[in-house]
Amino acid sequence: MTVNPESNQPGVSRETWRSSVGGMRFPDAAGEGARAEDTEVEEFGWNPLVAEARRAVKARNPETHPLPRPDRRRIMTVANQKGGVGKTTSTVNLAAALAVQGLKVLVVDLDPQGNASTALGVNHNSGVPSVYELLLGRVGVAEVAATSTQSERLACVPATIDLAGAEVELVTMVAREARLRQALNPEVLDELDYDYVLIDCPPSLGLLTVNALVAAHEVVIPIQCEYYALEGLGQLLKNIELVQAHLNPNLGISTVLLTMYDGRTKLAEQVTEEVRGYFGDRALRTVIPRSVKISEAPGYGQTILSYDPGSRGSMSYLDAAREIAERGTERETA
Repeated sequence: MTVNPESNQPGVSRETWRSSVGGMRFPDAAGEGARAEDTEVEEFGWNPLVAEARRAVKARNPETHPLPRPDRRRIMTVANQKGGVGKTTSTVNLAAALAVQGLKVLVVDLDPQGNASTALGVNHNSGVPSVYELLLGRVGVAEVAATSTQSERLACVPATIDLAGAEVELVTMVAREARLRQALNPEVLDELDYDYVLIDCPPSLGLLTVNALVAAHEVVIPIQCEYYALEGLGQLLKNIELVQAHLNPNLGISTVLLTMYDGRTKLAEQVTEEVRGYFGDRALRTVIPRSVKISEAPGYGQTILSYDPGSRGSMSYLDAAREIAERGTERETA
């Protein structure tokens, strides 16, 4: 068991402790991803109050370093059939982080539970025009997209309980796997001028998830840093390959996001190494820490960025959003 000489915490490496100041970004072997605060920690030591204040100022003023707009709209499906991996939490917080840093974002809540709608402060009671009517072709995106209470640049197509029966109704429809892609046609999205569309999937590999994969350009896979993290992931990867082969050749896994990271455990480090070893540079350097605040925020109809902007969870999602945006720009210019 290692003991960090500066933090005096057992089981926490020097790099892990240092990266906890601000977001949860871990420098790679070449030193990339190191935070500016590292130098201050080396010279002056770590003051938790100063660190908290610095994080809060940064979170409340993200427009000082706006994110680059993609040359082409990015439609990203956040998928993992395992429940409790932080899928919806990551969808809404990444969307909010992109929005507060200057981009226009649409979230499509494709989970009948409607948790993403709740977190974004969007009404999703029964009878409200929702993604259910969108899939059936009864309404257009502009009619159902509601502006979130979190940001004027963030909108959400809500999910109501009616969506629970949508898979049964879709079975008999023509082009049932492409209903969402038809609804999110480029002409409509161009008119609404969204930079990013994030689709939150249900914890299953059913017809709703297939619709999300067919409509998207990229897949974001959240993986929790816990035991059995990779169990069942093979089936998701197989489904993605099937969709690529038969329905959407432009689909690809662009991002793997590690969630619920607890630097006090050896298990978290082992899972992180295993995921990075398998997915390579598709795994973000930024990881999302385990946080009670992140779990509490949806109960108040908020994302972590508005509920506790100075928290490590908030800073981590801001960092993850920036990394996603910058990676997208690098691919387009490559």
